[in-house]
Amino acid sequence: MILILYAVRGDFEVAQEVDKKMLFQQLVAFITDVHQMKHDVTKGVSIEDITPAQYGILEFIAVSQPVTVSEISECKDMSMPNTSRELKKLSDKSLCVKYEADDDKRKQYVRLSEQGEKLMGNAFAHMEDWMGERVRGLSGEELGQLSNAMDLLRMTIFRVEQ
Repeated sequence: MILILYAVRGDFEVAQEVDKKMLFQQLVAFITDVHQMKHDVTKGVSIEDITPAQYGILEFIAVSQPVTVSEISECKDMSMPNTSRELKKLSDKSLCVKYEADDDKRKQYVRLSEQGEKLMGNAFAHMEDWMGERVRGLSGEELGQLSNAMDLLRMTIFRVEQ
């Protein structure tokens, strides 16, 4: 409504500023919703004796592998020693594997092990079922719009290359 009033008066700079402020508020609400949704959707995931921090690491590895220890540390906002300690625990549980880069022996990569792939496959299957329930009843056009909206968010706000 405020945007319309500014536009009618011809004050487009103010309208753009209000629009950006409103967009930012929507983004904050969206991020909050995403965090809550992630909590809700992962609640029902059977992750045995895995801590939430370890699960977050496994999830990151699953969608980004292979990754370096420093990439995990940065993404999960953990110190390098804590990241290494959690990776050791996950490795001891046979859920991930560390290996050296072929071109630089100082660089180590982490990927899921076969058991880790299975665990995360089950977790993602649960999430997919949850999402299927949420989008049930949407038309093909609405699903396409939803997909396009997610692509647009990834390319603009999150700056993820496709």
